[in-house]
Amino acid sequence: MRKKIFVLSMCFLLAFVSLCTVALVENVYITNNIEIVDAALTTAQVKTVQTKLKRWGYYAGAVDGIYGPKTKAAVKSFQKKNGLTADGIVGVKTAAALGMSLTKTDNSSTSSNDLYLLAKCVYAEARGESYTGQVAVAAVILNRVKSASFPNTIAGVIYQPYAFTAVSDGQINLEPNQTAYNAARDALNGWDPTYGAIYYYNPSTATSKWIYSRKTTVTIGKHVFAV
Repeated sequence: MRKKIFVLSMCFLLAFVSLCTVALVENVYITNNIEIVDAALTTAQVKTVQTKLKRWGYYAGAVDGIYGPKTKAAVKSFQKKNGLTADGIVGVKTAAALGMSLTKTDNSSTSSNDLYLLAKCVYAEARGESYTGQVAVAAVILNRVKSASFPNTIAGVIYQPYAFTAVSDGQINLEPNQTAYNAARDALNGWDPTYGAIYYYNPSTATSKWIYSRKTTVTIGKHVFAV
């Protein structure tokens, strides 16, 4: 009888430990899911978070779309002030309190092929430039797509004859790095450091006199941007 009671007790104990283990695993899984939601914020969404927190006095850094320590600390302060779990993660509840949606809307009309090609051109044409300079090159390509004077697709603009040196010399075939991808996404999300430019050139290497006749909008690094 005592043996049966001992066996039953052990069974209950094992069952209880198993349930606790499952609960812990599920909790970790849920936490990881939240982390994944946070990590999956698009550049545009991070900028929205930063803009809102900056406007409300929680954040003093740059609106750069990078979810770094300063942004996370600002999110925590916002969460504490609004009675949310102060974990620095922009989950569903925090997003709602910020008045924003976690639904992905950026790049919805842009295929992965377009993003890849844009990133390739950015890398080939501007990998030695600052991050802003790389976004600027992507922005020029997108501005050309919108212009009636150029082809109306990213591929059409990039492969237009004699449009880009990187296509002529084969550097367009180099694999882009993550920075080039990020710059392409930022441009697709609407960041245009060129103020609508449809041309850019390096004064040190440009041989066309015509390009100097175009109105300059901004100079970023070695590139002059113009309309």
